[in-house]
Amino acid sequence: MNRLPRGATAALLGLSLAFLGSGTAHALPAPADAPMASDSDRVRLELPRPTGSLTVGRDTLHLVDTDRPDPWVPQAGARELMVSLYYPARSGRGRTAPYMTTDEARAFLEDRDLAGVVPAETLSGTRTHARVGATPVRGRFPLVVLSPGFTTNRSTLTLLAEELASRGYVVAAVDHAYESVGTTFPGNRLLTCAACDKVAEPDETVPRGRAQDVSFVLDRLTGRSPAWRHADMIDPTRIGMAGHSIGGASAASTMTGDQRVRAGVNLDGSFFDPVPAGGLGGRPFMVLGTEGEDATWVRDWPKLDGWKRWLTVAGSGHFTFTDVPVLADQLGLLPPEEPLSGERSQKITRRYVAAFFDLHLKGDSQPLLDGPSSQYPEVRIHRTS
Repeated sequence: MNRLPRGATAALLGLSLAFLGSGTAHALPAPADAPMASDSDRVRLELPRPTGSLTVGRDTLHLVDTDRPDPWVPQAGARELMVSLYYPARSGRGRTAPYMTTDEARAFLEDRDLAGVVPAETLSGTRTHARVGATPVRGRFPLVVLSPGFTTNRSTLTLLAEELASRGYVVAAVDHAYESVGTTFPGNRLLTCAACDKVAEPDETVPRGRAQDVSFVLDRLTGRSPAWRHADMIDPTRIGMAGHSIGGASAASTMTGDQRVRAGVNLDGSFFDPVPAGGLGGRPFMVLGTEGEDATWVRDWPKLDGWKRWLTVAGSGHFTFTDVPVLADQLGLLPPEEPLSGERSQKITRRYVAAFFDLHLKGDSQPLLDGPSSQYPEVRIHRTS
């Protein structure tokens, strides 16, 4: 499992890393047959449609925690967050939400030495299926918070967010200021990864800080005078959290300090902030990742004291559980050492994460989580207790 900060995450669109004996990592150059910008500029990238029965709407919030200075850039003032709200909406016409801004795409690609391989406009123009400001359907729905991996922004979890919303969830995808290589904030400010220069090796600092971020988001979504105009859609008694890489580790950290989060999913992230000896109060938790045994998962598995599953996916890589393989396949950049296709990657991730939350936030029986599935032979239930 990839658990290093900037410079050690797999390159966007599936380009892999060469891990050296010193513990450092360097991005490999683009493969010789990779499409150049002139070729990929003609590609229109698309995410697969959500499989749920509901149309998806999307709003964007800029939240400011005036009680907490930014931990990475104190001189910037109060802690800022960007949040995308995905929600069940009425069918209708309207423009779909952009995948990410062009500035975000450019920063992301430049950081991974792909600026000459994929134009920023190709990535930022990726087609999504959420309609901006769509009219919500009536009802109250469980809330799932999503937190991305270190150096990546919330856009990389769009596929999962849209899927859950189409199945009857409100989803809050959070960008944590100064923890991605580029996130656009109001005023056309592109905040870059100041944290990357301050965290030489991952430790508990990042997930514990994100836990504070998420608790603040929950306060602003479910408290008095909520920040979101459709906050009455949220059922505050049914809240879950999932994340990729260090965002997944942050799910456990958030649950440690916030009893409102009833269930959590860690997508291939090491537990830099150890699960407390007393567990998570019997609340359910699932880890879904690559083959092999992450040392922190082995260490903390006995501490998870509620319903739990440890699932591994054959042929997967660290970014399998994000949008990356889907985009990689469309650009011919899926690495041969990760044979799982973009199509299979997204189907597995969406299906198993949705099953987990359907079971624990909706109370719907999910036999898929109880044993091997002929429909998903790549998935192994590594441990259940």
